Amino acid sequence: MPEPRAATFFSEEEKKRIETAVRKTEARTSGEVVPMVVDQSYDYPRAEILGGGMFALATATTLSWAFGGSSIWAFLPLFFIFYFLFKWLIRTTPALKRRLVNPAEIDEEVEEKAMISFLENGLHSTRDRTGILILISLFEHRVYVLADQGINEKVPAATWDEIVATITAGIKEGKTCDALCSAIERCAELLETNFPVRKDDTNELPNLIIE
Repeated sequence: MPEPRAATFFSEEEKKRIETAVRKTEARTSGEVVPMVVDQSYDYPRAEILGGGMFALATATTLSWAFGGSSIWAFLPLFFIFYFLFKWLIRTTPALKRRLVNPAEIDEEVEEKAMISFLENGLHSTRDRTGILILISLFEHRVYVLADQGINEKVPAATWDEIVATITAGIKEGKTCDALCSAIERCAELLETNFPVRKDDTNELPNLIIE
């Protein structure tokens, strides 16, 4: 089964549903919720290099031992040929590449991607510091929620684990759009007490980002 791509992860109808859910949330609160879907948070070149080297070493050693009399002159060309072959295979097979990346590194890269996207898309510059980024990173199979300072002063950071769990469960069940809309609505419930909508409130950020 091919890996999902951000550009086609949601249908046009689903995109409209998500944007509508964001508008409804922002009509209830002064918070700015931005769902974002990306193909990957990082390209993990080390996985290709180490994986390619590891598989090439094992293959070249076996073949040179079996057919080349353990000759270094048989081993070296085989190693380089298989290194580039396996490196290409890992690059084009996301499921294999993902297994070669340490889960801790994946968590770090997704968190870094969320922070960079938060700044690049201006979530840190809303009037009341009430931006919320909901990041879905497809290659890593991760969801990350990042809220600005104004919100985190009122809402415990652990609260966002609930949002992550809702979306993650929805993805596993093949109901990502429903889960994301529910998560966005839950954001409204969490924010409307401390961050009610203002009369002069404007939509400062995009309602959905596909990258």
